[in-house]
Amino acid sequence: MTATAPGNVRRRGGNPLRRSVVWRFDGADAHAIWENLADTARFNEAAALPRHAIIEKPQPDGSVRYFGAAKVGPFRLYWEDLPVNWVTDRWFEHPRHFETGPLASLIAHFELDRDEAGLFGRYTITAAPANALGWAMLHSGKFFRGAFRNFSKLAKDAHAYALGRRDEPFEHPAPALSPGAAARIDEAVARIEATPFGHGLAKQLGDFVRSAQEVDMLSIRPLALARRWNVPASRAIDLCLQAVKSGLLDMQWNLLCPRCRAPKAMAPGLDALPTGAHCGTCNVDYDRDFAKNVEAVFRPSASIRPIGGGEYCLFGPMSAPHVRLHVTVPAGESRDVPVAFEPGPYRLRTLEPGDERDIEIGGGVLPGFRIDATGAVQVDPPETTSAMRLINASTRPRTFIVESRHWVADALTADRITTRQTFRDLFSAETLRPGDDVGIQRIVLMFTDLKGSTALYERVGDAAAYHLVREHFAFLATTVREHDGALVKTIGDAVMAAFADPADAVAAALAIQRKVADFNRAQGGAGIVIKLGLHCGPTIAVTLNERLDYFGGTVNMAARLQNESRGGDIVLSRALLEDRKAAALLDGLPGSDETARLKGFDRPVPFRRIEGAALAGR
Repeated sequence: MTATAPGNVRRRGGNPLRRSVVWRFDGADAHAIWENLADTARFNEAAALPRHAIIEKPQPDGSVRYFGAAKVGPFRLYWEDLPVNWVTDRWFEHPRHFETGPLASLIAHFELDRDEAGLFGRYTITAAPANALGWAMLHSGKFFRGAFRNFSKLAKDAHAYALGRRDEPFEHPAPALSPGAAARIDEAVARIEATPFGHGLAKQLGDFVRSAQEVDMLSIRPLALARRWNVPASRAIDLCLQAVKSGLLDMQWNLLCPRCRAPKAMAPGLDALPTGAHCGTCNVDYDRDFAKNVEAVFRPSASIRPIGGGEYCLFGPMSAPHVRLHVTVPAGESRDVPVAFEPGPYRLRTLEPGDERDIEIGGGVLPGFRIDATGAVQVDPPETTSAMRLINASTRPRTFIVESRHWVADALTADRITTRQTFRDLFSAETLRPGDDVGIQRIVLMFTDLKGSTALYERVGDAAAYHLVREHFAFLATTVREHDGALVKTIGDAVMAAFADPADAVAAALAIQRKVADFNRAQGGAGIVIKLGLHCGPTIAVTLNERLDYFGGTVNMAARLQNESRGGDIVLSRALLEDRKAAALLDGLPGSDETARLKGFDRPVPFRRIEGAALAGR
């Protein structure tokens, strides 16, 4: 069990009292229990604790102190929220120092552990009185008994949920809906299911909006819904997009801090999204990038379920689930913290503004994490397989953070949503301000063209050829949509499409060339041959001809590679093949590595050609 977080020294009042309760979680998975009991905002809402206002106070050294204010019963409370300490799936500790009210301090500590009987959790409350009333509350035992009675019921619910015996983690009061909201929800559900984008999930979404906890409504993330409902992510995204059009949800764009991942600017549309923002917590200014820090989230329409202000809990492990370790170490001290990190990429940083390091953890060993005298992050050689040594050689307390770089698991970034055909079908007017542009770290672009289209018109006649070209556009659009891409535009007989995932783009290209023969047979034998090129890289999103478009060297490269296609084959850039999932789709397919001089590029460009003969009829 970890020691109390540094800085938790009593500032006023009498001696603290500590009481604990133990909960058994037999048969449950530790992470399933953690996800709910460490979700302190959800837990506090279910416990009927009030929302509170947050006051941020920037400090001269660039850090920020956070204070809360709320009315609880007859008391007006004002307190400082100190950093919550935690190690994912193991323990958390949340300290508060009160400046008003009957208590001087309150520390909640929860720890998961195992014994011979199985998984158990120990919840400990340490409280110090500020005055005679506080002394009486604590020494009578009433304060602890009331808290443990309430919290034990929630722990029992979380256990049942982890075992699959409940549909929701906690019982909670019925949410307040707007007058007439029930009928509007039913009408919206019917409208959604009347479209191709409901996927039989509209009633489930309607019930979610009608009854879920308020913390679930603050930022509805389609990717999290997909995981929760065990449905494909593409269906959950389609559902939420259509729900906006049908009046059930509103969409919001968040500009996330690249360091702490918190949204520091929000806008209802891309045309209102600022070009950058400032994060007071991290003391950094940052720009926007569709692939890195612009996220689309949803919440109920205000006409159905208005969401109030304030917080149930500002800090907490599940408010930053990508953070696996969050521990404060006093100046000049060190601490060995038992952890079990899954292999993968991580970032070492501090809660306070400053340095950071990206590392790879694997092989069962853990590096040391040191803050030197200047506040810089240092990575010490691996020493142990079960604990990470945190060394604070600076002159002030530091909160050490180890975050997984897989934070995007539930973030529907702008590059991903704007390269979906559903988004472009439903939100064609969702564009940037005229003259505005946004960088995208990586996007995949596909260009196709009909080979010999002039000869086709001469061979079958203008009317038949025109019909064939239009049908070919529909064929391409359907295949692109099926692989989570979007048709950006047509240029004569050519098509430009965009994808967020290289593997999706390659799968779409393979499907297009493999289905051409079937398409030709369906058209009565009037054959078409498609030239196809793919490239990925950074680009600029702009508004062109009242739609989102792309500009830059990546666009030019993809178009030039399409020109190198002979028809029936696929030409791919080497940059695209650096993606392992994309390259794996081409395993076993005959191809050739070639180089060509492309217009607009100074040096010869290497690429790979997948032979058309290998694709025909497969």
